[in-house]
Amino acid sequence: MKKYLITGGAGFIGSNFCYYMLDKYKDASFVCLDALTYAGNLLTIEPLLKKENFKFCHLNICDKESLEKLFKDEHFDYVVNFAAETHVDRSISNPDIFLKTNILGVNNLLELSLKYKVKRYHQISTDEVYGDLPLDRKDLLFSETSNIKTSSPYSASKASADLLTLAFHRTYGLDITITRCSNNYGPYQFPEKLIPLMIDRCLKDEYLPVYGNGLNVRDWLHVYDHCTAIDLVLTKGKNGEIYNVGGNNEKTNIEIVNLILEMLHKDKKLIKYVEDRKGHDLRYAINANKIRNELGWKPKFSFEEGLKETIRWYLNNQEWVKNIESGEYLKWMERYKNKENI
Repeated sequence: MKKYLITGGAGFIGSNFCYYMLDKYKDASFVCLDALTYAGNLLTIEPLLKKENFKFCHLNICDKESLEKLFKDEHFDYVVNFAAETHVDRSISNPDIFLKTNILGVNNLLELSLKYKVKRYHQISTDEVYGDLPLDRKDLLFSETSNIKTSSPYSASKASADLLTLAFHRTYGLDITITRCSNNYGPYQFPEKLIPLMIDRCLKDEYLPVYGNGLNVRDWLHVYDHCTAIDLVLTKGKNGEIYNVGGNNEKTNIEIVNLILEMLHKDKKLIKYVEDRKGHDLRYAINANKIRNELGWKPKFSFEEGLKETIRWYLNNQEWVKNIESGEYLKWMERYKNKENI
């Protein structure tokens, strides 16, 4: 039986990956590790906690001593690292935690993966490590060989983690793969992110804050399609390689906001332009030909279909949103931790 360690598995992308993998690989076992910071939510993965082939471990990847005991006891075949501080605005106001988690924590995972002979370590990265592209050059796309040119403490910490991962491959021969993905959206995304924030505020008829002129461009990918890409790279990707994962769905922020308003039948008067973010990247755009051509990956969702599905999910899961906004999910996690002693 193959055994997977999924770090950051109670977060947005990590939890979706847990659901995807448990549904697909019923004969494998999974350990989900999460530090349960503000963005980790045990309520998200509550249905999985009852499964025999799924174990949750409350642990920070910066706690090397506890992490080593876990590696020693469990004998993992695969490590998939989602654990990271990810919100750009938070990295600007408090870079320290980003450097600790996203660099030192990753170093711990790499050292232990090497020591305990993990078959493959997979690092979840981001297209933000490439910096940005000009708005008027739609012909320019980021490839896996594009230069690293970070703009925020967040992206700098993620680029550092990538370089560490590649160094462990070259220096020690650790089997690794890296995926750099464009912006994700879908179920269970923390409400501070653009799409769930706009959906939530639309439903409450509150103003929709849009940075600057709203013309910053991102490439969007449904989280389910990201999960299929990670699975494919983990099982069929070439050792030591980086794979870009993009949806080929370039949209300005204001386009996203207008689409959400249209789908929820709300007035555009709700839009309010606010002071732009410091160092706000203009445009991200991914060339995903490598994963498409070499591994045969392609996304299931068009952006419009994926956005409609996402809006439906948030409409049908208002209790999940309310538990986050009220802080009730934190109280539930404390009760669960005390009960289960995790």
